[in-house]
Amino acid sequence: MKLLFLIGLLALGAVASTRADIYSEGNVNGSGTSLNTVIPDGNPSGVFTALTVSGMGNVLSNITVTLNISGGYNGDLYAYLSYNGSLMTLLNRVGVGTINGVDAFGSADSGFSNLTLGSTGSDVHWASAGGGALSGSYAADGRQISPLSAPASFDAAGTATLNGSFGGMNPNGIWTLYLADMSGGTTSTLMGWSLDIMAVPEPTVLTLAVFGIGLASVLGFRRWRRARGNISD
Repeated sequence: MKLLFLIGLLALGAVASTRADIYSEGNVNGSGTSLNTVIPDGNPSGVFTALTVSGMGNVLSNITVTLNISGGYNGDLYAYLSYNGSLMTLLNRVGVGTINGVDAFGSADSGFSNLTLGSTGSDVHWASAGGGALSGSYAADGRQISPLSAPASFDAAGTATLNGSFGGMNPNGIWTLYLADMSGGTTSTLMGWSLDIMAVPEPTVLTLAVFGIGLASVLGFRRWRRARGNISD
């Protein structure tokens, strides 16, 4: 009985220690003032924008990115998220390839309406909105290849994920989003973006804290029973 009681306390402590928070820049999901940052057409120099994360646990356990981009030609866009020396491809010229009915020019969709990218789900590279703005939740592209690669190079699925790239890191710091339009013709505008992060304290700190709470509870329970004369030392 005591063992079950202690295990329950340990589980409760572990769940309670997990923290989730959303950090936004600009207009995302209808909230905030739009950034209205133009992504230079046909210019690999692109644009950079950063978010500062603070007050989170020391170990990242899950992360998603939401993008709100208006106009343009989605098949032209390349985007990555960078942090602490790691880089993860979010978009790599959606629709470019030689399979699944696509072509060298990629998706003709125009913009991304609060598109959420994570580590699971359908590959955003093959997603289509039928010419409109793509929305919903998808797995980030993960193709760690040059956006100027031959179309056939995009046929293979991406091998990188957001959690694989950043999981286990201390998320408190500056996260940078890079966006570029790799082919001339139309112009896209970044309206806003956000990070949704879950993190916990470092495992050693968490274990000691939960163990201490559990032990104190068990000892308190024993003292209460001794006071009632139910058990002896």
